[in-house]
Amino acid sequence: MNSYDVAVIGSGPGGYVAAIRCAQLGMKTAIIEKYATLGGTCLNVGCIPSKALLDSSHHYEDAVKHFEEHGIEIPGDVKVNLEKMIARKQAVVDQTTGGIDFLMKKNNIDVYQGLGSFKDATHITIAGDEPVEIEAKNSIIATGSKPSSLPFINIDKERIITSTEALKLKEIPKHMIVIGGGVIGLELGQVYRRLGAEVTVVEYMDRIIPTMDAGLSKELNKVFKKAKFKMNVSHKVKSVERVGDEVIVKADNKKGEEVEIKGDYCLVSVGRRPYTDGLNAEAAGVKLNDRGQVEVDDHLQTSASNIYAIGDVVKGAMLAHKAEEEGVFVAETIAGQKPHIDYNLIPGVVYTWPEVAAVGKTEEQLKEAGIAYKTGSFPMRALGRSRASMDLDGFVKILADKSTDEILGVHMIGARAADMIAEAVVAMEYRASAEDISRMSHAHPTFTEAIKEAALVATEDRALHI
Repeated sequence: MNSYDVAVIGSGPGGYVAAIRCAQLGMKTAIIEKYATLGGTCLNVGCIPSKALLDSSHHYEDAVKHFEEHGIEIPGDVKVNLEKMIARKQAVVDQTTGGIDFLMKKNNIDVYQGLGSFKDATHITIAGDEPVEIEAKNSIIATGSKPSSLPFINIDKERIITSTEALKLKEIPKHMIVIGGGVIGLELGQVYRRLGAEVTVVEYMDRIIPTMDAGLSKELNKVFKKAKFKMNVSHKVKSVERVGDEVIVKADNKKGEEVEIKGDYCLVSVGRRPYTDGLNAEAAGVKLNDRGQVEVDDHLQTSASNIYAIGDVVKGAMLAHKAEEEGVFVAETIAGQKPHIDYNLIPGVVYTWPEVAAVGKTEEQLKEAGIAYKTGSFPMRALGRSRASMDLDGFVKILADKSTDEILGVHMIGARAADMIAEAVVAMEYRASAEDISRMSHAHPTFTEAIKEAALVATEDRALHI
């Protein structure tokens, strides 16, 4: 029987990063993955393939709608080859997951393929082609999450689908109904809207991206309506039925009136649930809570002292980069170091176009906590860089403490917001004030100038370009 200092169950961003950091710290490490490829949801059926399709569909939309204005004329019709688009997406996935294989070899991490189940707190059985058992002084549970559904919905994976199936459709839907106006539903909805599908979003809450700052929701809603999305907020879905190649969704609007929507595909994107099937956690003395999450303390330690859990399977935002931070944190904790994670400074991003990104507190949260704050907001359309690229939608908003000027939250929607948010994370990690950012030189012309201008507004309402 092979013995290890650390065994990691699950090879998503949290799991494989934890394994690499453990190996870097001199621990003999194994990683267990039930699927044929490493990388988990994110690399195989999540973050990476969805970004590939978002980029491909964006190129198509630019060619159809914007090239002519740029003086680029294409004779004949510009056509979508969906099969080729999906194939390119898969090539990106294959290259990325292959990269994880390389990293495991480079760091001398033993990879086991099969379902990992605890026999007890120090032994794991792996049900692969040839069942094996390994011994591990410490274990890290990184088993991730699966798409959630509603109890009355029968996901047939053909017409009533999750994000996994939406990444490999054989045809462009005529009318895609998206249940859930969160990150996943809006990103994939935008992919197919660009390719020509009619898209209707049905959201239970009173606004899309309901966990983000209300100003971002309002701006993104405006952009989506301009793109001819049908947006139905405050709608409670009560039935989803497939009749042949048609899907009929019934929902009650905020007045309690029944609304019926018919389409040929229905994407169910109502969030994700922690995945622990087959883990046999109780055999190791690991407790789950009533939401199916693995219970952990502030050190991400479970009820079994030598077993830790990270990522989507524990409390907190289900984000790949949050899982990565937790993977490093646990590896360093096992090694006897004293790492830290500030969960307030883990950014959230929506990869629609315009992109949406945020870090820190929202206005709603600051009001609820009774914290006096000031706001600085700057529109993207006032930037020369935005006019040059024709990306005029959006704004940057900075929230700062009214008395100390410390930045408490940064919220942005616009071109490249996903990349720009890192500046806000760095500033807040070092407890910068709005004035600190306003006094830093930002290259011209760039989208990041909006951050400086918003900081100027927050400082003394002294923006230079509005």
